Amino acid sequence: MLSMKRAEGRLTSLPIDSIAPSRHQTRRVFDRESLLELADSIRKHGLLQPVSVREIGRGNYELIAGERRLRACLIAGLKSIPAIIIDRDDRESSALTLIENLQRSDLNLFEEAEGIAQLIRERGITQEEAASVIGKAQSTVANKLRLLRLPEELRGAIIASGLTERHARALLRLPEEQWSDALHRMITGGMNVKESERLVEHMLAAPPKPRRKGIVKDVRLFFNTVDRAIGMMREAGVAAKMRVEELPDCYACTIRIEKRV
Repeated sequence: MLSMKRAEGRLTSLPIDSIAPSRHQTRRVFDRESLLELADSIRKHGLLQPVSVREIGRGNYELIAGERRLRACLIAGLKSIPAIIIDRDDRESSALTLIENLQRSDLNLFEEAEGIAQLIRERGITQEEAASVIGKAQSTVANKLRLLRLPEELRGAIIASGLTERHARALLRLPEEQWSDALHRMITGGMNVKESERLVEHMLAAPPKPRRKGIVKDVRLFFNTVDRAIGMMREAGVAAKMRVEELPDCYACTIRIEKRV
């Protein structure tokens, strides 16, 4: 086994079971079919691009870049893998993993947004600095981070239905309570981006539903109905009574029925 010093920045071969996945990996979904194709290519031609790792203990390593390649090598049945050992602390390793992920084209829109947010959080940098690191405009970074306002269940539905970042951004123009309804319409209607944007415009232009003004009157009717029922019980010889108390945020209705001795 090559030492860290001798192997620094140089190609070596490491046992696959000595490499742990990165703790900073934001990517959650790896396409199985694509992994199988890569594994088949690796069996035939070998791994052409080594993974990058750092040593975290004697003979133990943490992956920095190349998780898809590592997974494909496992599927291919390889016992060892070409790797470059680099000397990085935890903070630098995290940044390299995140940057490598963000430069990939196959991350879904939420994985990319989560990666940017993690990069900003762990490196303590601004949106503008993060944009410079990953080679994107600051406005692009800001728009991607806004996607994280959507809850997990809506994110999953967006990905599963094949909607795009522009669909999600259109959704964010609406009040939060309308997100689920709008997304359901987009999906069931098979809407493209333009159609989704028109839907959002229509929902924004619709007058808000009027608040019910008759709530107090409706409650009084309910109390009158209950009071009549209490009266019928008293006429039948049952000792019953009702007390209504108006509190700041509600009405309290207490019905008392005496037990027969």
